[in-house]
Amino acid sequence: MKAYKLTDQDMQTRGGCQWVLGEWKETSGEGDLCGPGWLHFYTHPLLAILLDPMYANISHPRLFRVAVKGRTLDDYGLEAGYTKARLIEEVPLPSITTKQRVAFAILCARTVFFDKTWIAWADAWTSGENRTEAAAWAAAKTAATKAEAAKATAQTTTWAVVEVAAKTAAWAAWAAWAAA
Repeated sequence: MKAYKLTDQDMQTRGGCQWVLGEWKETSGEGDLCGPGWLHFYTHPLLAILLDPMYANISHPRLFRVAVKGRTLDDYGLEAGYTKARLIEEVPLPSITTKQRVAFAILCARTVFFDKTWIAWADAWTSGENRTEAAAWAAAKTAATKAEAAKATAQTTTWAVVEVAAKTAAWAAWAAWAAA
């Protein structure tokens, strides 16, 4: 399994965990993926860069290829936890444009938000057919309105999921608007 780790410039990760090139670390494998029982990694360098703002938000990160062993816990291929790992080598950070980041956000939101108007906009944006500020603004407002409506009726888990999906979609559209 290929695994990648982001650190800060001092080779520390979230919570101050210090890494040393070539030195093995080991954990218990207990608890949630982002808890202390797991060593957290990304499955691809691009995912490391795209998901970092959500997980660790490291400014000026360094990227390492990692050897992993032991028990594993997978988060649908986006990230993974292992009980034993060591940094093998530093690798160059991929370069990602704002448009690529926005496209990633839109595609992620599209998997959980099913408003037909928003999906039409998302498809038009990702195809390059319509990347105007006005269209992105309208899509963001649509998703934000849906999120507020879901929040007002969030009496069940289903409505809470709808609210989160709508907020995600709104964020993706706001990002597209800002990029325009």
